[in-house]
Amino acid sequence: MSSQKYAEVMARRGAIMQRALGLDYDQFELEGGVAFDYEGLVGSPAYDLDAVRRIQADFKVGNTPLWELPRLSQLVRQTAPHGQGARILIKDEAGNAAGSFKARRASLAVAHAADLGYEGVVAATSGNYGAAVASQAAMRGIKAIILQEVFDSPWRGQPEILEKTRVCEAYGAEVWQVTVGPELFYWHLITLEETGFFNASLYTPYGILGIETLGYEIAEQCRDQFGRDPAAILITHSGGGNVTGTARGLRRAGADPQIIGVSVDLTGLHMASDRDFNRKSFTTGHTGFGFPFTVNPDRVDVPRNAARGLRYLDRYVTITQGEVFFATQLLAELEGLERGPAGNTSLAAALSIARELPEDALLVVQETEYTGAGKHPTAQLTMARELGIEVRIGDPRENKQGKRIVIADDIDQVQAVDIDLKGLRRSYLGRIADKRPNRSLSQEETQFLADETGVSRDEFAALWDEVARRPIVKAQA
Repeated sequence: MSSQKYAEVMARRGAIMQRALGLDYDQFELEGGVAFDYEGLVGSPAYDLDAVRRIQADFKVGNTPLWELPRLSQLVRQTAPHGQGARILIKDEAGNAAGSFKARRASLAVAHAADLGYEGVVAATSGNYGAAVASQAAMRGIKAIILQEVFDSPWRGQPEILEKTRVCEAYGAEVWQVTVGPELFYWHLITLEETGFFNASLYTPYGILGIETLGYEIAEQCRDQFGRDPAAILITHSGGGNVTGTARGLRRAGADPQIIGVSVDLTGLHMASDRDFNRKSFTTGHTGFGFPFTVNPDRVDVPRNAARGLRYLDRYVTITQGEVFFATQLLAELEGLERGPAGNTSLAAALSIARELPEDALLVVQETEYTGAGKHPTAQLTMARELGIEVRIGDPRENKQGKRIVIADDIDQVQAVDIDLKGLRRSYLGRIADKRPNRSLSQEETQFLADETGVSRDEFAALWDEVARRPIVKAQA
């Protein structure tokens, strides 16, 4: 048996991952260590979009409805300038097997594992993806192991994560729960090595291709139902896969709406902190993932992350916890749809951004998810109060991460806050510049980094000059 010492397991990471994925990432690397063939990586799965759609249809995924929310749209118009207040639409991904858009990612990952003859799959996730992998594995008749980061030192687990444990086990998966910290990735590697199972990572090209069908369907449905393309798509932003896959699918369909990422503002709470971990009411779609994964996408369990949100974002906004709880209740009371918090993060931003657009514009909230006892606002707010967090009605601007949740009492209090994308681009490029002082970029690297940051070569040249001239700072891991 191989050594299980932490440093030695980490040293075997590359070999473990190659065996667990059946994919040689070295073939995509380019000279210099900065650039790689991104389009080659995301185009590497041996499935075209029609094949993916067939796989998903056969395994209870995709072709979910696109609903208009007329009563919410009408309410928004009451506080919008004359002639403004877009038509809000919502793609109801709760209709997928396992109840979220993550079924699209899992469907192709598990299909590929089955095609390659793996006896089982492993996924390290505390959220909807674990349930989706477990569901797809059950349909395929292969084993699933789900690793979850759950407990702080007093052995408290977030209600939403504990609910996911029950759901995964209901699908027949084996669930391993670990404490907050670096243990999750360590046990992930050990599990892959000892079982020989497939790594159903969120960040492989299979996971991204699985979501492309979502973007493609949105374009098709808007044209079929409304005769035109959407003006903007609101996408809850976390690790970047949701933005990446949806944007690529829209492009495949020839649609070019504004791509707007949305995260719950949890700045100041460290996701690996024993104290902070349970002081957040959201396990995904928040700035604790959205910011670091945007500026350092390769901090994942595979050598190169196929989810690279900065390439596709036209705009990035945040919303407070209380505003998401407010939007959740409005959706239920006005539209008769009770859905979980992840999609309602984008819905909360839609209540604000719709006021900026004309009445005939289509504003699409890109996904919903199922809700349940552990995901319901009452469970989250009960835990917050138990941790000493104040919960009250009022102005959401008075929210204080980890200390106070303020739920809006009027729709005009919901205000999305723009994040400086240029600042995120500088942060991304700064890490690279600090590691290679006084070394010029090749033409290949220049084009790669311009694509990575979603700007033209001229804009990139100005950005790079700006970061390369500043004092060197210690690069963050």
